[in-house]
Amino acid sequence: MSRVGKMPVTVPQGVDVSIKADQISVKGAGGTLSVAASSLVTVQQDAGKLTFVPANESREANAMSGTLRQLVNNMVVGVTKGFEKKLNLVGVGYKAQAQGAKLNLAVGYSHPVNIEMPAGIKVETPAPTEIIIKGADRQRVGQIAAEIRAVRPPEPYKGKGIRYADERITIKETKKK
Repeated sequence: MSRVGKMPVTVPQGVDVSIKADQISVKGAGGTLSVAASSLVTVQQDAGKLTFVPANESREANAMSGTLRQLVNNMVVGVTKGFEKKLNLVGVGYKAQAQGAKLNLAVGYSHPVNIEMPAGIKVETPAPTEIIIKGADRQRVGQIAAEIRAVRPPEPYKGKGIRYADERITIKETKKK
């Protein structure tokens, strides 16, 4: 059995988990999230813990038990604490500004780049060269961060561009005669 799938998910106070035949919903202070349930995994709820057991001995059911367990765990953490991604802008004149649900980027193009944030995702700019993306859904936070980074990915010669806060860029050496 999957090592991740064996661990139960503890449901904290104030979080409501509803298990239906086709989906699992988690409701808390951060909002409501849901994931499609798999027929290969049986989910059992008892005493504030969720356990995920493969429906049969197949390899797919074993793998799906770990996957579904982690997805539900991410939803529980998302509605309680939330997730965040930090991005840094590196380059002369590069700056970002959050205006409500919009992010305005000036990253070396002849025009400013405006990115609209979907519902449930908040964007902050504590400094002109810092972007913080927050939300309850881990996948959507990561996807929005990747889309913002794709506007101007870091280039390998000077390192200019938009990068994750923990990302290390290997700087290439320039051509020699």
